Amino acid sequence: MADLSSLADLQTATSQAHPTHERKVDGQGRAYATGKRKNAVARVWVKPGTGKIVVNGRAIEVYFARPVLRMLINQPFQATRSERQFDVTCTVAGGGLSGQAGALRHGISRALTFFDPTMRSPLKAGGFLTRDPRVVERKKYGKHKARRSTQFSKR
Repeated sequence: MADLSSLADLQTATSQAHPTHERKVDGQGRAYATGKRKNAVARVWVKPGTGKIVVNGRAIEVYFARPVLRMLINQPFQATRSERQFDVTCTVAGGGLSGQAGALRHGISRALTFFDPTMRSPLKAGGFLTRDPRVVERKKYGKHKARRSTQFSKR
């Protein structure tokens, strides 16, 4: 380092080494993300709107009848203080209702970070961006289920 100009070059090189999260929006102003939980996969599109959530062509109240699942899905909006500011359109497949709700929550969180990167820190702090790695354990041969053995009989 002979002079200060090489120091400025070094600083721009380090700033490029750590990529900042940038906005990813399509031509219609929507952010897309995929969320996963157990065997469920949710494809999620988020755009500014009035807070309407459509799941597989049906309203969220119809598809997720249990209030607990709807509360789970709305957690990313509460963490970012953006309730009723985004419309969500999504398709979910695989798994059961609980896994689909978790996948939808994960997808909404990721789509919000793509729409507005400043929302990343509260979502990350809440643990909404982490994909839950727990899946059903496979069945082993010689067992009734994954771990359930045959019944023992002494005689």
